[in-house]
Amino acid sequence: MNWNLITFVTLLILAVGLFMLGALRFWSNHWGENASIIRHRLRALSGDFRVLSQSLVKTRLLSEWPVLNAWLSRVPNIEGLDKFLTQAGVSWNVGRFLIVNAALWLFTWLASLISGVGLGLALLLGGVPSLFWALYLQYQRRQRVFNIEAQLPDTLDLMARAMQAGHAFSSALLIVGSEGTHPIREEFQATFDEINFGITTEVALKHLTLRVASGDLRFFVVAVLIQLETGGNLTEILKSLAALIRDRQRITGSVRVLTAEGRLSAWILGLLPFVIALLLSLINPEFISKLWTEPMGIRMLQVSLGLMAIGIWWMWRMVHIRI
Repeated sequence: MNWNLITFVTLLILAVGLFMLGALRFWSNHWGENASIIRHRLRALSGDFRVLSQSLVKTRLLSEWPVLNAWLSRVPNIEGLDKFLTQAGVSWNVGRFLIVNAALWLFTWLASLISGVGLGLALLLGGVPSLFWALYLQYQRRQRVFNIEAQLPDTLDLMARAMQAGHAFSSALLIVGSEGTHPIREEFQATFDEINFGITTEVALKHLTLRVASGDLRFFVVAVLIQLETGGNLTEILKSLAALIRDRQRITGSVRVLTAEGRLSAWILGLLPFVIALLLSLINPEFISKLWTEPMGIRMLQVSLGLMAIGIWWMWRMVHIRI
């Protein structure tokens, strides 16, 4: 194994990746969405009042480049990826995300080919950085939802107290947006801004559920929408909902404590084969290289990875209990 060549290829990939990130940053600062908003406001302040007739509602583009944005808009179910990035709290749009992923796949594939790996395995290894990035975004999405759900009961109590003091529902949203904590503060502030710009409360709350994939938050939205249709004491509804969410979170915490040993065992069993493979590659690389250089080894590796995937999924199902 030529370590000098591997080091050179790794540094080349890092250099090209950093160059692409810098180029994207430069483009975003000068011709991106934020730069367009700044130019729009400057023209409005300078007296070009024709731009004020544009819509005040923010539209999220799939890409800064019009050609790529038009092409992506014709891709089926591309809104799902855009919603995933939004729920993960990522400011990147779909176009930038796909371009960086394609660049990562290309350079990893080329590095694998240069290192002497077969074409088929190189194609699989090319997707490893994108896979880890997707897993990280999924983790970030879960953490964001977890933080919002942990803050939701106190937020509902704050809204109930504000409405008891005589504030309207939209004013209670503004209070949460100014006095709440991150990240729920930004979401309620965005909902208030949409209502303030003229969007109906129903549509603004539905947008909130699209930005945050939380079941508890959907309970809040459904309760408010039903109250808007049928009437009733929204203050008492918010207090009861806050108490219900607290009880549900307490039960969820108890279940996590009881399943902690199983989750730890699942992590150990899932990572142990990869750790052993890494140790063998350091101790005796010629011995383990038979798995991807010999036809029988490749078949054994494929079957093993398939069985490991099934086992990891099964252990995940065992330790995750929905409440």
